Amino acid sequence: MSRTDQTNSKPTPQSSEANFPAGVALRPLDETQLLDWRVIGSYLQQQGLHVDARLVPRQFAGGLANFNYLLRVNGEWAVLRRPPSGPLPPGANDMRREHRILSRLSQGFTLAPRSFHLCQDPSIAGAPFQLIEFRAGVAIRGDQLAPFPETAETGLRLSLMMVETLAALHAVDVNAVGLGDLGRPDGFFRRTTEGWIKRCELISEGAPSGAARESIRWLNQVADPTPSAPVLLHNDFKLDNLLLDRHTQEPVAIVDWDMGTRGDALFDLATLLSYWSEAGDPSGMQRLGQMPSARPGFISREQVARGYSHATGRSINELKPYRVLTQFKLAVVFQQLYQRYRSGETGDPRYADFGRLADELHEFTLAITTDKTF
Repeated sequence: MSRTDQTNSKPTPQSSEANFPAGVALRPLDETQLLDWRVIGSYLQQQGLHVDARLVPRQFAGGLANFNYLLRVNGEWAVLRRPPSGPLPPGANDMRREHRILSRLSQGFTLAPRSFHLCQDPSIAGAPFQLIEFRAGVAIRGDQLAPFPETAETGLRLSLMMVETLAALHAVDVNAVGLGDLGRPDGFFRRTTEGWIKRCELISEGAPSGAARESIRWLNQVADPTPSAPVLLHNDFKLDNLLLDRHTQEPVAIVDWDMGTRGDALFDLATLLSYWSEAGDPSGMQRLGQMPSARPGFISREQVARGYSHATGRSINELKPYRVLTQFKLAVVFQQLYQRYRSGETGDPRYADFGRLADELHEFTLAITTDKTF
């Protein structure tokens, strides 16, 4: 090929795994949700952001909601993040909120990747989207420990790391990073409770299951926890929202901030506990499969709560209302996901069992209302 031929030839887009950073879990191209990269690239070019057209952006593996793609922008790896298709629950999948948090939080909290562009025009990518800096790290998904060793030592290390990381997040000075007016912390518990009850009743078409009705009755009658100084909440803090160093197992980033806000720290703690299965839990919690916490070495939910209290100096005396609320919330989330499957918005086979799982999680929630343990 002559120099002239080389100059005039157009680069062929590449999608091979070898063209992306090693160790990143990506979906096969034929399983990647398609976006119009020509339109997206043209728009970003107008913003001074050049997308490498030689690489076909690839969707990350894992996740049940937002779409995340790996691409190169201005010579650096970046993540394009946008909500799923179809109707969205109020307050969820909020790219504007997430961009606001990550464009500021990264200045004062090293585990927050920086969001450097927000597009609110849904005609460009089918929904608003943002560009976030890429952090190379391992996400442990489901109830497996891979790629880390299947040992009790690994379980203990990951348990303590999650407690320490949550404590560090809640120590962030929100005023110093420009997030002192984020959210509405006053009345947080009652407003959040009413919102999730409303979602449950709506998705159940006014006829929640018996366990859900009893949990709703308990939540409506329980006294609001004593207000405490609000902290920055992630609102979905769990193991697969942490990217870990492959060698040290230390966190390199916390991702998925689209529901971030300010409120009582115990809400984040209770959210983590709602995902934390234990060996003696009922079937629903065992099948939940959100974290490998039932494996050897992982500490118990009670040890997590007490360890967090020791690390932060916060009392956990009023944790129970948040435990019930966040477990109820998780059951409703799986109801919502199952509804997407029933309506045909997604054909993902993982969703097929979510209706039954939601019912079992409502049963577990009800058990917590009368259980004196964690």
